[in-house]
Amino acid sequence: FSLAIAIGITPQLLPAIVSVSLATGARRLALHHMHVKRLVTIEDLGNIEVLFTDKTGTLTEGRIAFDRSVDADDHDEPHVFLLGLLCNESTMTPDGPVGGNGLDQAMFLAPNALATLAAPDGPLAYRRIGTLPFDHDRQLASVIVAGPGATPLLITKGAPEVVLARCVDAPVAAATTLAALFADGARTIAIATRSLTGDATIHDPVPGDECDLTFAGFLTFFDRPKPDAGAAIKRLNDLGITVKVITGDNGEVAAKVCREIGVAVCGLLTGADLEQMDDDALAATIPDTTVFSRVGPDQKARIVKVARRDGADVAFMGDGVNDALALHVADVGISVDSATDVAKDAADIVLLDKDLGVLATGVAEGRRIFANTLKYVLMATSSNFGNMFSAAGASLFLSFLPMLPSQILLNGLLYDVGQLAIPSDRVDAEVLARPAGWDISFVRRFMLVFGPISSLFDIATFLVMIHVLHAGRDEFRTGWFIESIVTQTLVVFLIRTRRIPFFRSRPSLPMIITPIVSAIVGIAIAVGPGAHLLGFAGLPVAFFFIMLGMIGVYLVLIEAAKSRFYRAGHQPSHRQRTDTERHEHRTRRRVARFAGHASR
Repeated sequence: FSLAIAIGITPQLLPAIVSVSLATGARRLALHHMHVKRLVTIEDLGNIEVLFTDKTGTLTEGRIAFDRSVDADDHDEPHVFLLGLLCNESTMTPDGPVGGNGLDQAMFLAPNALATLAAPDGPLAYRRIGTLPFDHDRQLASVIVAGPGATPLLITKGAPEVVLARCVDAPVAAATTLAALFADGARTIAIATRSLTGDATIHDPVPGDECDLTFAGFLTFFDRPKPDAGAAIKRLNDLGITVKVITGDNGEVAAKVCREIGVAVCGLLTGADLEQMDDDALAATIPDTTVFSRVGPDQKARIVKVARRDGADVAFMGDGVNDALALHVADVGISVDSATDVAKDAADIVLLDKDLGVLATGVAEGRRIFANTLKYVLMATSSNFGNMFSAAGASLFLSFLPMLPSQILLNGLLYDVGQLAIPSDRVDAEVLARPAGWDISFVRRFMLVFGPISSLFDIATFLVMIHVLHAGRDEFRTGWFIESIVTQTLVVFLIRTRRIPFFRSRPSLPMIITPIVSAIVGIAIAVGPGAHLLGFAGLPVAFFFIMLGMIGVYLVLIEAAKSRFYRAGHQPSHRQRTDTERHEHRTRRRVARFAGHASR
């Protein structure tokens, strides 16, 4: 009997409820084009407060188009376009450009690209001697070519600020033109050259060669904002999530994109600024910063780490090799199906569509799953606590056990099976509007308020059975079993919502049917032909009329207590993880990732 009490007071099917909830959530997210690699990530997704995302393809359409090639005075300059084709990491094939980044490919897809390629003095007239690929530390790419002239030529392209800083006597007008291009929202690449002599002509260029350059001009590109990006970010904001942009592009360009989609930019920080800050200064700056520009891979990861340091749950969305580290250190790493294999491997969730609207759906689903799991915990702990407290207390005063151990376990089994429909239940809008987290103190308060109410009606049932119906041992156990399973079932519909049940908060159809069927099965077992095999006995008709009246009073009292409980301000808080909990969470993710590799 003591062992049955100990088992009965616990939410026995919590692992099953959680597993069914997460599996149901993963299936629902798959319908919205979200692939969840680890089920536990769904709950984490619902808890995020800050989302760091890239700009290209997320806020913009991801279709980069070449616009113009201009000189320092903003006049069209075809020679700058030729230099851009020569210093290019893409290769033109009959099927289109291959390799390189979006900017490189956009040049080969420009309207004037074919004419330039076919010109007698075009790219085909040059021979490439060596290359120095782009990297995020230098923010430059360089080639050495030998052309119609006798002297090999070093061509360098990259971030305009970096290129201009390496030029000798850069035109004053270049800075003015660049500012105007950035203000217009154009993605801009600067081109500069230097004639080479000596040994530098016979080997690949090295970073030390990228100096004493002569400014040639700018290449401009456009990537239009997505029409629905602003609505998607507003939806995330309505869910209590702050969206921040991390980009390798110029900050003014990123800020203009944000403003075009209706996102207020409250601060801008560059990679150079980050280098001057320690972690404490960065932590103080992050809340007031919307755009982080010209940042490298290590800096992305550092921003995410520092944002998580104060307890906020952070998600990072990226698709490149340089995003892998930040994806790994975030609470939730999000990538896309078109991302590099490294990024997808480091991510927890892979979006089949690079769309923040899809992500907002995932956040809402994560919160729905957590809310339904919490419903079960609240209902099971309060109901089980009340019933087991009554059973233990009654055993001190009765000359027999108030319920047999097998009857206690059967009661708990029927109740828990009736709760397997919880994963399909609807969730009130106000619950989805904010992140939530496990708050054991809230669960304890809830249990200590509603558990005693359940015990009070158990005691009333005891008194009716003994002093009104003069029930014997088996009749007593049968009456209490029926009262217990019926009240536990019906109270579910009150506790599952803070609103008035059915009128302002309708449960799902499975949530209506399953608990009621479980209660009916319990009653049928207690009064059916084989009831004596489980220690049950027949009851007078008067018992059922008395029980109906008591249940009505019980439900009214529970609803009144619920209204007062929530009016008093009791609600689960978003308890932020401690450093130890974060370490354990990260360790579990690493173990799961390793297990996935091992199974493959």
